[in-house]
Amino acid sequence: MSAESKRPRQGQGRGGPGGNQRPQGASGRPGGGRGRPAGKDGKPGRDGKPAQGRGGRQGGAPRDRRQEPRERTEAQKVYDGPPIPDDVSAKDLDRFARQELQNIPPKLAEKVARHLVMAGSLLHEDPALAHQHALAARARAMRNGLVREATGETAYALGNWSEALAEFRAARRITGRAIYAPMMADCERALKRPQKALEYDTSEIRAQLDEGGNAELTIVVAGARRDMGQVEASLQLLEAENLMSKSRADWVARLRYAYADTLLAAGRRDEAVSWFHRVVAVDGDKLTDAEERLAELEG
Repeated sequence: MSAESKRPRQGQGRGGPGGNQRPQGASGRPGGGRGRPAGKDGKPGRDGKPAQGRGGRQGGAPRDRRQEPRERTEAQKVYDGPPIPDDVSAKDLDRFARQELQNIPPKLAEKVARHLVMAGSLLHEDPALAHQHALAARARAMRNGLVREATGETAYALGNWSEALAEFRAARRITGRAIYAPMMADCERALKRPQKALEYDTSEIRAQLDEGGNAELTIVVAGARRDMGQVEASLQLLEAENLMSKSRADWVARLRYAYADTLLAAGRRDEAVSWFHRVVAVDGDKLTDAEERLAELEG
């Protein structure tokens, strides 16, 4: 949570380069000062200048001093982000997340938090819109670990693997945490670099992960082994995890699904069917397509 990023510049003012700068008269005011009207004989006024019309220009129409609105640059549009409903509050962010934003100025943190709330609520329903909210938060707080994590998660949900990997790396540099390792390894695998994915399977990283995090990392590493043609090694990795956990956490369904799918790849069809049934038993939120796989295998 380092210093937040600055708002993109909106261009120079009227007096800056390329602006609507006007020549100055002796009065120092743009346009040569107010000037004096000519006398009845039509001679120049006492200030020595030609008679002027009401608009300040000889014989011309009044000059419109209003500047045409400039179109927002792409960087500014990212900064603006999508609109946020009025009923979305920074307090909707959980307490831990709000603590992560404490070193950001309060008003800025309020806006960042509201964008993060939107990113989280839209992650599964509309990942593209969620990503826009995360990018708006990042534009305001580039060096905040939580913000970079959120940007990585939304990019990951979109399948933007390189972008997601870059954001998770940034989050890890800022926070020093290893919790991003499973998704980072999965990005490497998606980028057709299974050997790189295996580099995350270290005792140092695993020591920093909880049971769910370790299971998620095993799922990815086992998948990388399969990508390399090492199906038996993949099965051994998965069997070392708690496949019979009574937890209803999401990782249990994903772990069992990975095991069932790998059994099928190993030619052990009957066992695979049995484990797909075990997936369905714990996958109330339909995180996997286990039911469809069973319909194909048993139909």
